[in-house]
Amino acid sequence: MSKILVIEDDQISRKLLMKTLEKMGHAVLQASTGVRGLHALQDNPDVAMIVTDLMLPELSGQELVRTIRGNSSWLNLPILMVSGVIQLKEIVHILELGASRFLPKPVNVSDLKAYVSSCLSPKEMDRTLTEEAELSREVEI
Repeated sequence: MSKILVIEDDQISRKLLMKTLEKMGHAVLQASTGVRGLHALQDNPDVAMIVTDLMLPELSGQELVRTIRGNSSWLNLPILMVSGVIQLKEIVHILELGASRFLPKPVNVSDLKAYVSSCLSPKEMDRTLTEEAELSREVEI
């Protein structure tokens, strides 16, 4: 199906995410730090989605999202942020930075599957791109 990059420093969480995504039929790449994740993304331009933790060594999830969204090649790359940080203010901030979705830890496998499917669905992507274009026009006016 699609190639997904999982960036998670906790080995158990990383394995759970990878196993779930592989069972869905996706090819999965992994990285244990934000810097390694960024390098993996640069080396694999066919990555269709990123699933990343917020708290990462070397480059935080927030910095990673900022860097990805700062590259025009990756503007529409879906980013699913997972974290034990569940305060509404922080979730809103993460989404404002450019994460596509947020999932709290411990990750519910059914929610993960649904989120990944919706992010990779062509209809969802078309709808998201249309909404982003409309929002950009509203801001410019």
